[in-house]
Amino acid sequence: NKTSLNIANFCDKSKIKKPDVKALLNEAASFEDEAASEGNEWSTSPYPKGATPRNQALHSLRPRVDPRETSIILFPGQGTQYVGMGSDLVKFPGAKDLFEAANSVLNYDLLKLCTNGPEDKLDRTEYAQPAILVCSLAALERLKEERPSAIENCVGTAGFSLGELAALVFAEVMSFETAVKLVKIRGEAMQLASEMVRGAMVNVLYGPDSELGRACVKAKEHAISLGVENAHCSISNYLFPHCKIVAGNEEAIKYLEDNKKEFKLRKLKRLNVSGAFHTPLMLPAVEIFRAALAKVRLSDPSIAVYSNVDGRHYKDAAHVRRQLPKQIVAPVKWEQTMHVLYERSSDIPFPNTFECGPSQSLSVILKMVNTKAWGSCQNVPA
Repeated sequence: NKTSLNIANFCDKSKIKKPDVKALLNEAASFEDEAASEGNEWSTSPYPKGATPRNQALHSLRPRVDPRETSIILFPGQGTQYVGMGSDLVKFPGAKDLFEAANSVLNYDLLKLCTNGPEDKLDRTEYAQPAILVCSLAALERLKEERPSAIENCVGTAGFSLGELAALVFAEVMSFETAVKLVKIRGEAMQLASEMVRGAMVNVLYGPDSELGRACVKAKEHAISLGVENAHCSISNYLFPHCKIVAGNEEAIKYLEDNKKEFKLRKLKRLNVSGAFHTPLMLPAVEIFRAALAKVRLSDPSIAVYSNVDGRHYKDAAHVRRQLPKQIVAPVKWEQTMHVLYERSSDIPFPNTFECGPSQSLSVILKMVNTKAWGSCQNVPA
């Protein structure tokens, strides 16, 4: 794709309509956070309290073959980057080609940044996002060489936040070069939004007696009392039972950390990111990314790609174009996506799952959500 994608081309505020937060978030379904009863392989319920249970597997595309002969491929998101990643992948020709192609788009040596750092630069959103994208797809090249059947027999793919773009490349919705350009824009736009408002994200472990919802409300009220404009605090990532990521203004997150005992929150840990991703505090980035996405060519998915916004698979290229920008401000429904991908009768085996990219974060989450599915999960390291 020869389209020139530069963030400066998409920052004319007179041409960008003010985004409607309500409209952006209205497709993110509400699911129950509390754990399901014991004796079920699922550790959590994806249904609202009091609702009639529906079969989440209906949202999954599954061929009529033995699931053990099929695969699902997952791609991680931001926060998984580390200095040294990618160094073991350059021995695979396909992976080496990806780094070289990325360099020509980014105009800097991405592999050098990944392998040598410095860490503070790699951690910046505008560098971390392209680095994770390319390392994840380079790990996919490794999988192609080491286990080609995993690629040939793949029936579905998903990526956590940024990782969704890697999944879209794998499903041939966009070219690798287009994805690098878009991720560059996405990372720069989200970094810009982060610099406009001091935001943070924190991993929260809690129990059945915890009051996470009330904690978020009180944290927002605290930020408002300090004079913070458009204060916000909410769940931004649904990970696994009794574990969510909360994002908001720095003042709100600091309040949660200082008052965790009052709300019976068991453990809080800051994320290695520069802003409050997947909240309305990222709204300045949405229209920038939407404008960039409008300029690139997209194709219908060759395999099922599951959206972070609602856990359902993209129907076609137009669906991707509509939905993908929402992902920047909508909560990541990863826990619910795992239900869609892996829910099945007890007599039906699970597919092989491969996590391609730095860290094993998605494998750990899968273990916490569905232990039986995790039993067939492998990491393809970057």
